[in-house]
Amino acid sequence: MRIVLSNDSRLAIWEQIVEQIKDAIMKGELSPGDPLPSIRALARDLRISVITTKRAYDELEAERFVESIQGKGSFVAAQDSAMMREKRLKSIEARLSEALIEARLLGFDYEELEQMLRILWEE
Repeated sequence: MRIVLSNDSRLAIWEQIVEQIKDAIMKGELSPGDPLPSIRALARDLRISVITTKRAYDELEAERFVESIQGKGSFVAAQDSAMMREKRLKSIEARLSEALIEARLLGFDYEELEQMLRILWEE
């Protein structure tokens, strides 16, 4: 699992970790039962505080993406396929919404956006 942190991101470091792990799970890069690095190991690898990493793991557990087992570590939780689809749809909607906001700021009209989407879809 590869996590890249950015100082330029609008998200806090722990939020960047959460989003990247959730994305990896939703894309199937991480499967149910896969172990995550220990909190300490991830903190060491990313050169961040253990507290920051713990906060990210706690959030992932609260959102049911991860299960933690005392003394064994944290693992990717089994996902309900309907719930996973809903989470993916929510992610797509958020990204499209960001793109629409930017397109409006640049003066694009609906037809231009539709054409761009069609071209990207066909690639």
